[in-house]
Amino acid sequence: QGFGGPFFFFFRCSTMVFHRFVEVGRVVLIIAGKDQGKLAVIIDCIDQARVLVDGPTTGVKRQALSYKALSLTDFKIDLPPGAGVTALKKALDKAHVEDKWAQTAWAKKLAQRAKRASLNDFERFTVKVNRQKRAAVVNAELNKLKKNAGKK
Repeated sequence: QGFGGPFFFFFRCSTMVFHRFVEVGRVVLIIAGKDQGKLAVIIDCIDQARVLVDGPTTGVKRQALSYKALSLTDFKIDLPPGAGVTALKKALDKAHVEDKWAQTAWAKKLAQRAKRASLNDFERFTVKVNRQKRAAVVNAELNKLKKNAGKK
């Protein structure tokens, strides 16, 4: 059987599970703290629990943050470790990170949540009524299709 038997073959041939890594140049979303909801870039890894981040275009000052306060995005820019603010700004502008971020489903979902949270009572009521109207139209069409399918 050899080393590990058939299970060794499975794990050796399988692909990587993770695709986003904590690395210099990785764009992150801050999910906790005073800068919650803002994008930043990893400038340097301090230790096994913290990284140095900076976000000159989003208003995030250079600071050390825990991994627990960050969510890794799919975006990565080429930066040397410990890059300065001007080099970071140039790299962010060149990569159009904020524009690409705004097009992602993740950013759209966060924007939708923020919009919903800012609604007043009447606006929430209007949303509810519109959802009910849409559901009535969809259900009516679905029932027509079911009725026609039952005749065949």
